Amino acid sequence: MIQLKTEEDIRRIKDASFILTQVFAQIETNIAEGITTKELDTIAYEYIKKKGAAPSFLGYFNYPASLCISINDQVIHGIPGSRKLKNGDVVSIDLGVTYRGYICDAARTYGIGHLSQENSKLIKVTEECLQVGIEQAITANRIGDISHAIYGHAVKNGFQVVREYCGHGVGFMLHEDPQIFNYPTAGPNKKLRTGMVLAIEPMLNCGTWQVRILDDGWTVITADGKNSAHFEHTIAIFADRTEILTTSF
Repeated sequence: MIQLKTEEDIRRIKDASFILTQVFAQIETNIAEGITTKELDTIAYEYIKKKGAAPSFLGYFNYPASLCISINDQVIHGIPGSRKLKNGDVVSIDLGVTYRGYICDAARTYGIGHLSQENSKLIKVTEECLQVGIEQAITANRIGDISHAIYGHAVKNGFQVVREYCGHGVGFMLHEDPQIFNYPTAGPNKKLRTGMVLAIEPMLNCGTWQVRILDDGWTVITADGKNSAHFEHTIAIFADRTEILTTSF
């Protein structure tokens, strides 16, 4: 069931989102060749706790970290550890923040050092897919309009869209209805309504759209070993506008 939010609810989700954007600012100050993914996770955890908030992912179905850090062929849910970032890496970082009972969710992909032309394009087009999806997230439209926009922009630029994972409602819980697929489906196509708060998150692959999960039970990788990128914003739909709540990064 889709849980609509009041303007007060959205204000409180925006408070959580402000903390989240500050965390990404800390990440961007520190992300570089040679840093470990665990070091980035520690930076995020300590900053979130300092602000009186909580990392939404930590302990979620026993997930062991605050950040999901996915490198190169890792699509999502990469677990931070001792791996050091290298020149040319494509690094997707996903973060949820819970503050006073309200939750937001966002992701961004970074290039480390010198990137290949293909990897630079992958990151650029994935972020563009997020933007064209958000442009369709207005009260006059349906969820399928978001899906069509993301998918169309991805394939036009030579990339494939991951199908096993999708965007979702957010705010009271980390994952709420509705599901927001990044490709056209024949399933439910709910009308977008005032009070919806959504996490839109395209995941694009250089090769096949197919993925598999590693033995750690979390890390999702591309089936063909080619690289992937991921961007996400939490947005709120009003009668006369749509606001990106995690917009300052």
